[in-house]
Amino acid sequence: MAHGTASGDLPPLVLVVGVAGSGKSTVGRLLAERLGWAYRDADEFHSPAGRAKMAAGHALTDSDRRPWLAAIGEWMDGAMAARRQAVVTCSALKRAYRDALLAGRPGVLLVYLHGSPDLLRSRLAGRHGHFFPAGLLESQLAVLEEPAPDEHPVVVEIDQPPEAVVAAVLSLMDREDTSGRGSPGPGAERGGRAVARDGPSGPPAPTGESWRLVHGEQSAVVVQLGGALREYGVAGRPLLDGFSPGSAVTGGRGQLLVPWPNRVGGGRYDFGGRSLQLPLTEVDKNNAIHGLLRWTLWKLLARTDDAVLLGTTLCPQPGYPFLLDVRVEYRLGPDGLSTVVHATNTGTDPAPYGVGQHPYLTVGTGLVDSAVLTVPARYLLRTDDRGLPVGREPVDGTPYDFRAGRAIGDLRLDTAFTGLDRDPDGRAVVRLAHPSEPRGVDVRLGEGTRYVQVYTGDTLSDPGQRRRGVAVEAMSCPPDAFRSGTDLTVLEPGASHVLRWGLSPWGYA
Repeated sequence: MAHGTASGDLPPLVLVVGVAGSGKSTVGRLLAERLGWAYRDADEFHSPAGRAKMAAGHALTDSDRRPWLAAIGEWMDGAMAARRQAVVTCSALKRAYRDALLAGRPGVLLVYLHGSPDLLRSRLAGRHGHFFPAGLLESQLAVLEEPAPDEHPVVVEIDQPPEAVVAAVLSLMDREDTSGRGSPGPGAERGGRAVARDGPSGPPAPTGESWRLVHGEQSAVVVQLGGALREYGVAGRPLLDGFSPGSAVTGGRGQLLVPWPNRVGGGRYDFGGRSLQLPLTEVDKNNAIHGLLRWTLWKLLARTDDAVLLGTTLCPQPGYPFLLDVRVEYRLGPDGLSTVVHATNTGTDPAPYGVGQHPYLTVGTGLVDSAVLTVPARYLLRTDDRGLPVGREPVDGTPYDFRAGRAIGDLRLDTAFTGLDRDPDGRAVVRLAHPSEPRGVDVRLGEGTRYVQVYTGDTLSDPGQRRRGVAVEAMSCPPDAFRSGTDLTVLEPGASHVLRWGLSPWGYA
């Protein structure tokens, strides 16, 4: 979407909150500039007496803040009455303060800038010429009540440049359902969505932190390790054969495959006049498999109750001397789960690039044999015993023709398909359906997906996990693209690539 123009899909106002040192003013101003909206800073509404009190090192009381909050609210009302979209900042340390600003103002989007106390202290220690002294931060932290889930905040981590903070806010504002936002009264629910966040509790998990997303009867869990998708289900029924809390990731379950999906034969390829050798991670077949970010702890950038944005940096290393900024956004909505993987070449040289993701689907059939699979593909890639392509051929007349949809049976699939038939919106849809009940899940293959790998898990190391789910892997390029160059993306410095895919459950109402 094009920021900078008013849109009915965007909230009428954005309220940016956070303690002193969180960067509210900078972020709020940049956000308003990007959107082309009006902007006001809450500091402008302080009375001279309030400013003098803070400058003298005394914290404001609730009674001091009451007329200040009323003045901000009056300005918000004026902007909304004039249909003038705007960004306004305010510390809004307590729930009662936010209730005062949101009550009776439906649709206002709350953005909370979150940072560690140490980071906030260091920022204020370097700030000069402001009426708010650094010493008052401790009083703010003492009374701070972070926004609760029922306030539906967009929570953005501030340990990144202001431009990146704004980009994260804009990312989670896109398609953001703002209906029900704004409080009908202090303490009341703001809309019909619930939220839960898995947090650090008990012993450290082998996959790091995790974040639970909720939208209606849908729920999903994303983990820090590899930015992987651990769970997705609707109405209590799992649609992913994922992995349980406290378990390690096996079989590539839910993992992001960056900067190449599938395999690179021998791990050796030529690019830019250099011969490069990747680590061999599928040793028994002498391949480099599934990229370099599967075992990296990704960083939380922003989150809402139904979306999360994670990011990491792929640094130059042996076999891949290129620099990439990679982000993934997961979002639940009326159409199901949507995933966007965005990579930007932040280095100085062109970089070879491919991407995919590795979720295993289930419709509750135990084994996948009876599940009905539809793959709208006209071609398959024949492979050798190392899983490397040796040719492309039509699916017509082969056991791999799933265009009409049929039970998988005992067919062993570890097959890349291409020539995808797409709908008018440019999406190809792979469907897994229950054999006797009218329900299933669709995999939406959108922008950047030229291939899809379908894998029935017959070669998994744990026999108990074989044929338990069907991996349907969105891919931007075929296996071994680093060597063949087939549909390989070359990211020039500053250039980006986007991969979009999603899951749409049906028949679970």
